[in-house]
Amino acid sequence: MIMLKLGVNIDHIATVRQARKAAAPRPLEGALLAEKAGAWGITAHLREDRRHIQDADIRELAAHVKNLNMEMAVTGEMVRIACEVRPHSSCLVPEKRQELTTEGGLDVAGQLEKVAAAVEKLHAAGIVVSLFIDPEFDQLDAAAKAGADYVELHTGTYSNAAGAERRKELDRLIAAAEHAHKLGLSVNAGHGIDYENIAGILEIPHLSELNIGHSIVGRAIMTGMEQAVREMLDAMKPYAK
Repeated sequence: MIMLKLGVNIDHIATVRQARKAAAPRPLEGALLAEKAGAWGITAHLREDRRHIQDADIRELAAHVKNLNMEMAVTGEMVRIACEVRPHSSCLVPEKRQELTTEGGLDVAGQLEKVAAAVEKLHAAGIVVSLFIDPEFDQLDAAAKAGADYVELHTGTYSNAAGAERRKELDRLIAAAEHAHKLGLSVNAGHGIDYENIAGILEIPHLSELNIGHSIVGRAIMTGMEQAVREMLDAMKPYAK
């Protein structure tokens, strides 16, 4: 049986640092502790406004972690930086300056040519490409046309829902994963996943990796990064493809 992989998003270690514009805590330190505890990959989002992760962080992470996933907007600047740094993978996401965190998936269908051009450039640099999208068939079809290797299903709506609405959203995610698999796309998932709602996430078929940040960093404040990562990995163990 293939184990479900964990990618730990360390953005909010940088959020704490940037609150004081200090030198610490360093995202790299948290990333290395996450790896030590068993995380397969490290995710970091270099936003256009540089609100948390900085350019130097991305370069340092790329030089020292095993599998860096660089989250990024579909812009010329970000594609250029990724092609210079050459992370293991890049996840293309939508981005708004006023949002607290990423809200909703990337509209691949509405900007197919632009996304496909970015995917082509990233592939030329040897970078695996994922597209962060809502669980909608038209977006999945567009992701396949754009040449993506992976889709990362946006689980935020599921995570924020309750009761029958949460079940409805989970069924959408399950159907989307099945459709993505038929299209030949590998499937990741992320956004808002925590130690409690992960039980439902494990019902989604064909998953390769979960990318989880806020809940792990929040738990790490109380328990330490290694313990927080181990607890999440324990919660992921029941998954079977």
